[in-house]
Amino acid sequence: MKDNLTLVQRVEAHPDSRCWFVGWNPNGSLLASCGGDKTIRIWGQEGDTWVCKSVLEDGHQRTVRKLAWSPCGNYLASASFDATTSIWRKKNQEFESLTVLEGHENEVKCVAWAPSGNLLATCSRDKSVWIWEVDEEDDYECVTVLNSHTQDVKHVAWHPTQELLASASYDNNICIYKEVDDDWECQATLKGHTSTVWNLSFSATGERLASCSDDRAVKIWKEYPAESGQGDKSWKCVCTLSGYHDRTVYDIDWCRLTGALATASGDNAVRVFREDASSDPDQPSFSLAAHEPNAHGQDVNCVTWNPKEAGLLASCSDDGDIAIWKFLEQD
Repeated sequence: MKDNLTLVQRVEAHPDSRCWFVGWNPNGSLLASCGGDKTIRIWGQEGDTWVCKSVLEDGHQRTVRKLAWSPCGNYLASASFDATTSIWRKKNQEFESLTVLEGHENEVKCVAWAPSGNLLATCSRDKSVWIWEVDEEDDYECVTVLNSHTQDVKHVAWHPTQELLASASYDNNICIYKEVDDDWECQATLKGHTSTVWNLSFSATGERLASCSDDRAVKIWKEYPAESGQGDKSWKCVCTLSGYHDRTVYDIDWCRLTGALATASGDNAVRVFREDASSDPDQPSFSLAAHEPNAHGQDVNCVTWNPKEAGLLASCSDDGDIAIWKFLEQD
């Protein structure tokens, strides 16, 4: 019997344009969305209903593709097809534009904050990953440009506790970076997907990494000590979930409260997977726990778990809508 995925609310978030991304702030009280209409919208609860609290306009000239909340929740970064990343500062209930980061040659596809809040990563269609350092005066400086991919870089994700960065690309690969002697280096290249890797999500401990792809598969990678006992750790694919998605898997999010995996797909569906209780950590198995085949009217672009309320899930789509779901686990 499948676990329940119940629709809590559906919102016309970005009418007449795609909604590309939704992201919860660190305490789970606000939800930010962005889309093809060049705006960012901030959503909060009034009673049991999610309503728009703020609309951030004039920050970008083209589509806003991705957002990232700082770990403290006081800053919001937005990545745009106009080749810039904007930083917004929360001031009481409003947001003000703080600065604009420039340098990428074309579309910025993703932005992500390190767990310390002192580093920011951006990636672009220009095939590069940039790491920015933030000082106490809110000044941002690019400290390195990484060119480990041969194609458009779709996504960047930080390890939950370490300054370790992962990136996913149109070249079918995943790269893992870390700082060595004040210089950032690609420490590992994860090969296994046969088409574009769209998104990445670390587990709660950071020992595992989930990836999703245009090849319609989800892969679980596990970190292992270096075989020689020295040097860099290695990442190995320990599980592949295939046969579940009818089209591209655009997004994946690993719930750090429950361990459930949610996916967003071009087949208009949202799915939730749970790890089998008896599975071997070195050969884990996952089962489909919930499947909403018509979650949206068009491609589902993003899924994200609330960081504080177990089972609360948000999704967004090319149809411009945000959907809030409740995943109820069955005994």
